[in-house]
Amino acid sequence: MRFIHAADIHLDSPLVGLSAYEDAPVEMLRTATREAFDKLVSVAVDEEVDFMVIAGDLYDGNWKDYNTGLFFVAQMGRLKRAGIPVYLLHGNHDAESEMTRKLLLPDNVHVFDARKPCTYVIDGLGVALHGRSFKVAATTENLAATYPDPAPGMFNIGVLHTALEGSAAHATYAPCSLQELQARGYQYWALGHVHEHRVYPLGDALAVFPGNLQGRNIRETGPKGAVLVTVDDAGRPEVERLFVDVLRWHRLEVDVSACVSFEQTVRTIGAELERLSSETLSDHPLALRIEVTGRSEAHGALFGLERHLREEILAQAGALGQERLWVEKVKLRTAPPQETEPSGDHAEALSDLRTMIAEAHDDEAFLAGLQAGLMALVAKAPQELQDEVEWFRDIRNGDVSGLLREVAPGLMAQLDE
Repeated sequence: MRFIHAADIHLDSPLVGLSAYEDAPVEMLRTATREAFDKLVSVAVDEEVDFMVIAGDLYDGNWKDYNTGLFFVAQMGRLKRAGIPVYLLHGNHDAESEMTRKLLLPDNVHVFDARKPCTYVIDGLGVALHGRSFKVAATTENLAATYPDPAPGMFNIGVLHTALEGSAAHATYAPCSLQELQARGYQYWALGHVHEHRVYPLGDALAVFPGNLQGRNIRETGPKGAVLVTVDDAGRPEVERLFVDVLRWHRLEVDVSACVSFEQTVRTIGAELERLSSETLSDHPLALRIEVTGRSEAHGALFGLERHLREEILAQAGALGQERLWVEKVKLRTAPPQETEPSGDHAEALSDLRTMIAEAHDDEAFLAGLQAGLMALVAKAPQELQDEVEWFRDIRNGDVSGLLREVAPGLMAQLDE
């Protein structure tokens, strides 16, 4: 027996972080989650799996229009024609209370009730699936504790949207522990909500987060998809990852400690791009966040030039002939070659400045005065400098608080020098 377990599809949710740039792959950003789901359905049909499980957050929220629902119904129709049933559970993003628009689904789609746990039995396979959808988004009760006992003589699957223990990066919806899942006595837990792929052995059983189907921002890096579960004659499940994403997010850290100039920094980053493109771009385009790090002689030359540096990096990528590599953002994390410890009045002044910066974020009067003063400074700067230096643009946009967060560390480093 084989089945596909997917979760956190967030259908028609946009990819964010690239759309502000002229070179962004606009069509790919708009349709990525649909394309990934279309690929998943094709795998299910080609592999002739016995059924599919979707463990929550099929949708990212209420539909903007009916096109999202029409697309999903069409995909379910493909699975119906292939004789593949689908067992669908709703999570926090597509909870019953969140969805005001609905369409009738083909009869091969079985939706878990939100009022209480329910069980679907596939007699021909000897499978019992137990699950409960979210009625409201902020479901914080332990739903797993209400699931029924395992059906005797069957392969029992618990379908659950949960933060699980230790998933601090995710909101604590339907929390429970691995010990509770194991004690329930099911052979497989099809989990959703956590966007990273995770497998937890529970004796002979497994609890699995497949991860989300398509990375949507720089926090969701690496390959994404679902899992193909194969159950042997002894009822032991084995999991194989299925990668169906169409664009991948990647963080590239480049150490420029050995660089002494802006130009040398650019060429060092270009060499890293060449290495990365030869290793990873054969199948999937990449959206990159480049973090420039290290104690470097070039630190002073780089300060405030993220925009210029990004354009230079784009030029380096273009020279490689890569049309499937996009730069989401460039972050400067460099420092002076050597920190010197200030002393006397200088140390006291720096300490006072650090304290003032730390407290400034919550002082509206201070921020307003700082905004006015900095605007006067910007107005005196040459236009080309205003366009070139990224924090000048932040000042013009009124983002002084953001300026403090971004510029203060580099400013302090410059003062220390």
